[in-house]
Amino acid sequence: MTARIGVVTFPGSLDDRDTRRAITLAGAEPVALWHKDKDLKQVDAVVLPGGFSYGDYLRAGAISRFSPVMESVIEQAKAGLPVLGICNGFQILTEAHLLPGGMLGNDHLHFICRDQKLRVENAETAWTGDYRQGQEIHIPLKNMDGRYVADEYTLDKLEAEGRVVFRYLDMNPNGSLRDIAGITNEAGNVVGLMPHPEHAVEPLIGTGRTDGLPFFTSILKKLVNA
Repeated sequence: MTARIGVVTFPGSLDDRDTRRAITLAGAEPVALWHKDKDLKQVDAVVLPGGFSYGDYLRAGAISRFSPVMESVIEQAKAGLPVLGICNGFQILTEAHLLPGGMLGNDHLHFICRDQKLRVENAETAWTGDYRQGQEIHIPLKNMDGRYVADEYTLDKLEAEGRVVFRYLDMNPNGSLRDIAGITNEAGNVVGLMPHPEHAVEPLIGTGRTDGLPFFTSILKKLVNA
């Protein structure tokens, strides 16, 4: 049976089609989900893609967090459904309190778009099993509100529990505390990160590498072997 991975489209989503293509390349079936629908169409996992949902009006991800589809995503994520939030999707996950902390404007107050070097800190989540811990990868990054922040207690807890999934290397592009580029929840089924793995799945686009494809092959293997 082919694994079915839902990709939610919000008003202002930019990378939903790219994400569906990445899922196809990994060998799974992408399923389009609309933000106004509570029905997740019996998917096996969900991706909240990048973009500028609602134009980042009020605060990035703050309005999308109340979309009808998120009621179902929150409920099923707490029950173990794998969920990946990319860039704006990461922002939505923090606003929905599926992940701790929050996202603020980049410390240099400019939009950034570049290839970013990362280190894999946790290769045991539902979305990172095809990486090696300590592996260095290159993933495109594009954001305006990408600065991850949390109080010291939360940061220490994330570090102690191995829940920092990715860390920026060579440079911190947005002022994220402790160079954090991505985190996971306690169960490891919910992951959020700012860089865009869906833009690094074919050698002719993005970084010219396929460093992002393991996100999607990881979840496919996780679902198939479940």
